[in-house]
Amino acid sequence: MPIRDRFHPVRSTPTIRTLCLAIATAVGAACGSARHDAAGAPTPKPPPNAAELTALAKARADSARLPSTEADARFMTGMISHHAQAIVMAGWAPSHGASPSIQTLCARIINAQRDEIATMQRWLGDRGLPVPEPTPGPMKMNGMEHEMLMPGMLTEDQMRQLDQARGPEFDRLFLTFMIQHHKGAVSMVKDLFGSYGAAQDETVFKFANDVSVDQSTEIARMEKMLAALSLSSPS
Repeated sequence: MPIRDRFHPVRSTPTIRTLCLAIATAVGAACGSARHDAAGAPTPKPPPNAAELTALAKARADSARLPSTEADARFMTGMISHHAQAIVMAGWAPSHGASPSIQTLCARIINAQRDEIATMQRWLGDRGLPVPEPTPGPMKMNGMEHEMLMPGMLTEDQMRQLDQARGPEFDRLFLTFMIQHHKGAVSMVKDLFGSYGAAQDETVFKFANDVSVDQSTEIARMEKMLAALSLSSPS
């Protein structure tokens, strides 16, 4: 059974009939309101023009087309900071003496997660929600900073350790910390799917599912790389 069906009932979207009824109600309300002329006689208010009706229809259609929940917004907002930290970590590979295989992995992480950040920012902006800059650190919601880091994110001390490492030690720490980081992202997806009514939006559902699948695959790959690195290290 698909993940979507297992966790949430599918919400119905407003039908064209409902939308037309809403427009008709708005027109009726506008026509029913009356003003009075100098003699005190009621003067009917002119009905909305075509442009006003079109704008009303578009607003209602957009509302139906762009559903979201607080859990969706929290996930997309938090994952921007989460991805931003991964990009910083991966960006150190060339200057910190990482092996060719680690540098290839890091380049793939940077390319994928930059594209995903753009998707998340666009999703938030389309809904008139705050769009955070891709800066690693505590999540911000409604202009307020939440001190707790997203699951799996490195602490300042861990980031300092990684930045100070070079060569094989950087490879070892990078794999260790990025496995932790990816596992945190997977847990964020589980939390999202476990929130009632969340992930019904097509973009959120597809993105979250991709994160879970792709990062779980990378976790398995990095665990093998870390095991091989441990075997090749001098005792």
